[in-house]
Amino acid sequence: MKTLYLSDLDGTLLNSDERISEYTANIINRFVQNGGYFSYATARSIVTASKVTTGLNIGFPVICTNGAFIFKSITRDILMSNYFLSEEIEYASEILKKYNVYPVVSAFINGRERFAYIEKYVSPATASYLNTRSGDPRSYRAKNRQELYLGDVFRLSCMDTDDSLSPIKKIFQADNRFSCIYQKEVYSGEWWCDILPVKATKANAALQLKFMLGCDKLVVFGDEHNDLSMFKIADESYAMANAVPELKEIATAVIGSNDNDGVAKWIEKMFCE
Repeated sequence: MKTLYLSDLDGTLLNSDERISEYTANIINRFVQNGGYFSYATARSIVTASKVTTGLNIGFPVICTNGAFIFKSITRDILMSNYFLSEEIEYASEILKKYNVYPVVSAFINGRERFAYIEKYVSPATASYLNTRSGDPRSYRAKNRQELYLGDVFRLSCMDTDDSLSPIKKIFQADNRFSCIYQKEVYSGEWWCDILPVKATKANAALQLKFMLGCDKLVVFGDEHNDLSMFKIADESYAMANAVPELKEIATAVIGSNDNDGVAKWIEKMFCE
C-alpha cells in the first residue's frame, strides 16, 4: 500500500521564521530517498513556495494557491489548474466594489503570472503584504478596475480589518460558485479573505495528487482553517500543537509545533528510527 504524506507549509512545515529547519529538511529528504511519498499543499504561489522550501528535495508534484494548482516541483509545469469563469469575476468584482474592498488579483496573462492591485485603494494590511513582495516581477499596478481583473484569474485576496471583510466573507462562503477562506495571516496577524474558484480547495487537489501518484492512502499535516477541507477527506490527519482549535477537534492526533519540527519528528519516529 502506497501512502501520500501531504503537509501544509506556513505554520506547519515552516517555522516562525518562514524557514524549513535543517533537521526537518534532512528527515524528509531521507524519507523520500528511502521510497516515501511526501509533498506539500500551501496557500503560497509556486514562486514563493519554491523559495521557502530550498533544501527540500522531494521531487513530487506540489499543491499551491490553496488547491488552485498542482505543479511539477522542478519544472513548475502546471498539472492541474482552476480559474474563475468570466461571469464569476464580474459578480465578485461588483460585490467587492459595493463593500469598498479592493483585492490583490492573481492571474495568468499570456502564460505569465501576475498579481495586480490599484495603489490608491490599497488597505494598510494590503500595503504590508505588498512590502513583503517588493521587487517581485509579478507585481503590477493596475490603472483601474477593468485592468485589475484582466487575464485568467484564479485568486482574489482581500486583506483588511475583520469589520471590513466579514460582510463579504458571509456572501462568498454562502455562494456555491466560490471557495472562500477566511483567517488571520500566520505571521502578520492581518485578516485575509481569499476567494477562489469552487474546485480550488486543498481537499480536491489532494485527492487529485493522490490519484496521480497511484497512492492508496492520504495522511495530512496542518495548522490553519485552510487545511480543514483536506483534514476532512484524509485517512489520517495531524494537527500541529500551534494549530487552530477547529483543526485539532477533527484531527487524528495533535503533534509537536512547527517551531519544534513536529512533522519531521513524527516521520522520524514512524519511519526513520
